[in-house]
Amino acid sequence: MFLESLPALNGKLTILKSSLIPDDIFLHGFTTRTGGISYISTLSSLNLFSSSKRRDPPAVVKENLRRLAIAAGFSQDTYHSVKVNHASDVWVMGKAKPESYDGIVTNQKGVTIAAPGADCIPVLFADPVQKACGAAHSGWQGTLQGVSMAVVNAMITEYRCNVKDILVVLGPSVGPCCFKLPQKSAEEFHRIDPKCVRLYESSHPYIDIRRATRVLLEAGGVLPQNIQDYSVMDLNQNVTLCTSCCPDQFYSHVRDGENFGTQIGFISIKG
Repeated sequence: MFLESLPALNGKLTILKSSLIPDDIFLHGFTTRTGGISYISTLSSLNLFSSSKRRDPPAVVKENLRRLAIAAGFSQDTYHSVKVNHASDVWVMGKAKPESYDGIVTNQKGVTIAAPGADCIPVLFADPVQKACGAAHSGWQGTLQGVSMAVVNAMITEYRCNVKDILVVLGPSVGPCCFKLPQKSAEEFHRIDPKCVRLYESSHPYIDIRRATRVLLEAGGVLPQNIQDYSVMDLNQNVTLCTSCCPDQFYSHVRDGENFGTQIGFISIKG
């Protein structure tokens, strides 16, 4: 009751939505960092993840999630988030749950699935024809391991989705303006597409994990026009903002260090 009575910090709770995902079939969104009750500076205020490295009590995160559920219109009781391992395992809801998984797929109505991100990409997937959806956490390691296509392939295998019907939206994540990796890791992104790497000859080139995700999705058969990312022309429709460049809106591990907050992307099929 005490936590529920606390005022929201740093502005109102804000949910970013994509125009690509049809509102009449799916509930979805990407959170920002405002409107919660986390008081620690790097976690303030709508932090949605707690761990031994983060100093936010689980009760605070639970209250932030409760407030999000009310604002978004989903049930906290049927909410499931990925168990991040920076790999490409996918949990098919209704089947045995892996120990860790960076993707979830479901065709169950009223179940909300989510992927966290604080530089890593929260990726949402929707098939309005077969009425199935997915969520993935795609950091640089998961991107290289093909987590996004692993979710697409799970939707095709489990729910008979046609790859040409699947819509994919990349949420707020670190841009190529702010993200560097050592040369050896940069080589792997260069092999996907040389345009994914800037200043390739340096010891720590700049990396575009979003472009790599698009290239791999298109190579897997997802239609270019069915992928929404930072290349969207209408800036009012852009949800793939740079987390590191926008400290008032988003958390960022790159910018804030180890004790960083987390935003999420979430999606469910309306009943």
